[in-house]
Amino acid sequence: LPLVYLGRDQSRCAAALRSGRNHTGTGLVFADLVRTSSIRENTVTQDPLTADNWGFPPYNRQSFQRVQSLFPTARIARGAGPVHEFGYDLRDLLDISYTGVEGESRSLQQMLDDTFTDSFLVAKDNVILTESYFNNMGGDSHHLLNSVSKSFIGALVGIAADQGVIDVDAPVAQYVPQFADCALRDTTIRTALDMTAAVAFGEDYADPDADFWVETSVVGWRPALVKQGAPDTLLDYALSLQATDQSEGEKYHYRTVLTNVLGMVLQQATGTPLPELLQSQLWSKLGPEQDACIVTDRIGFPYVGAGMNACTRDLARFGQMIAGNGSLNGQQIVPAAWIDDTRHADPRSRELLAASEYAEVMPGGHYRNQFWVSDPERGIILCIGIHGQTIHVNMTTGTVIVKLSSHPESVDMPLFLDTFAALDAISEAA
Repeated sequence: LPLVYLGRDQSRCAAALRSGRNHTGTGLVFADLVRTSSIRENTVTQDPLTADNWGFPPYNRQSFQRVQSLFPTARIARGAGPVHEFGYDLRDLLDISYTGVEGESRSLQQMLDDTFTDSFLVAKDNVILTESYFNNMGGDSHHLLNSVSKSFIGALVGIAADQGVIDVDAPVAQYVPQFADCALRDTTIRTALDMTAAVAFGEDYADPDADFWVETSVVGWRPALVKQGAPDTLLDYALSLQATDQSEGEKYHYRTVLTNVLGMVLQQATGTPLPELLQSQLWSKLGPEQDACIVTDRIGFPYVGAGMNACTRDLARFGQMIAGNGSLNGQQIVPAAWIDDTRHADPRSRELLAASEYAEVMPGGHYRNQFWVSDPERGIILCIGIHGQTIHVNMTTGTVIVKLSSHPESVDMPLFLDTFAALDAISEAA
């Protein structure tokens, strides 16, 4: 999630976002209560969704819930096991207040109204306190996760490392020998996990020709960027990268291609197709209600950097597992030591984030194992995706918050910062 809009005047922009606009009201389902809401809806369009328009407003308000009808996907089956059940203690949290980006007092209701919310869930110690859906989404609706997908791969790497299948300090070329002939030749699993690898890869979402968008064209997301003779699989795309712009471990630099590289390493090291590995080692063990799915390239390799789709309550189960130090239902799914390493990392991880454009957004935080950590002491662990996807875990209070959205812009910092402030307040107050 590069902060490509960090230089904007956040106060001025946030004020503009909240002033003088009328939006169609929708029904806000608060458990068994029905409330009116002014959740933002882009101009309603009757135009059909296509591979060319799906990622742009206003189409993304619909398309993020219909990815399976637009692109090839692989199923991540829930398995035959029992569903992990939540308790319910429904509360009205909409009046919880927090300090907004302008220093003003705001309520949860205002945040939900202003940030193109599609679903919102708060759970504490495995008890759901609030569960709300908007924009025609429901409890069984799949929603695109964008880069929240990365955290599932980070967890899966931890599982594989604990099983002795991979060594996180080993070069990725040890598992995928072709990487020795491209910019990934010196990259290790660790530098890929922490986004400190050397490969040059532009991820400015505001640039329509950025490397990020070119890579997405391999899975059909930007057809206009497909050129004759260009790589047509995610592996071939990674192998096409020849330039570096730093030494390994020198700087923190967020690049989605590194997550896809980790997926390739896992598939090669285990000899198991990656969707099956996700299903057997992670997804099915969460006791989900629904299958998940993930967008694939033409040969069926999953776009794990940003292509996963899942339902809101199942994401809360993933969050509860993280909050439980990798354990859920008495089963250790992700090694506790891996969660501890993610939470606390090392001084170098904090130094690298502090030297990046994220210093003011996450002071004292770090990026580790494909997770964001804004506050190691309290254990605030975040999974974040463009257009407003967030899983917020507070390990101290046992609170998990899931917010799925369809922001018009990939990275609108006032909306993200307002959301982060609200979720932090909720996780302490709920």
